[in-house]
Amino acid sequence: MRIRSIAAATAVVAALLAGPAQAQTPHPCAGDAVEHARKLLAFHFDEDTPDVSVDDAVKSVGTVKALRGEGRFDVLEVWGFIYKAEYRMHFLYAQIPGTCALMGQEILEASDPY
Repeated sequence: MRIRSIAAATAVVAALLAGPAQAQTPHPCAGDAVEHARKLLAFHFDEDTPDVSVDDAVKSVGTVKALRGEGRFDVLEVWGFIYKAEYRMHFLYAQIPGTCALMGQEILEASDPY
């Protein structure tokens, strides 16, 4: 019984150590999402606003079903900052190989209004 628990613990430790070592390949539209994030912040706020920045780290947060048809959209998340405010932006890209067809976008301020 003890040998099984040691083997199981060893397998768990090996999986944990191997996980971070495997680098996730960036989404092909990650650069496009960062570019659109800058434009989206500029659209919602004055372009001359000081202290505007966009994080270059793009996170793939899954997929959503298209409103029509059977297709799905990849959802990429980018964070933007204006002074002390943080904004989470999602960009929805059609799953068409070799293209970055932007199908939708959203921006939400990360704050507690209550």
